[in-house]
Amino acid sequence: MKTNEGNIDRVLRVVAGLVLIGLAATGTVGVWGWIGVVPLATGALGWCPLYTLLGFNTCPLKR
Repeated sequence: MKTNEGNIDRVLRVVAGLVLIGLAATGTVGVWGWIGVVPLATGALGWCPLYTLLGFNTCPLKR
């Protein structure tokens, strides 16, 4: 897996994931908030499978 997410992209994904999980845990948004696990995981790994399929790369380092 090559990193295909830049630092800003990763931080935004982790924050969005944590917010969604927090809202789901408190019952504010219901079960759908647990989808926040996906951006949290992709942000932590630095690799997004959808970016790979679409050919996107926000990482400034070309590997």
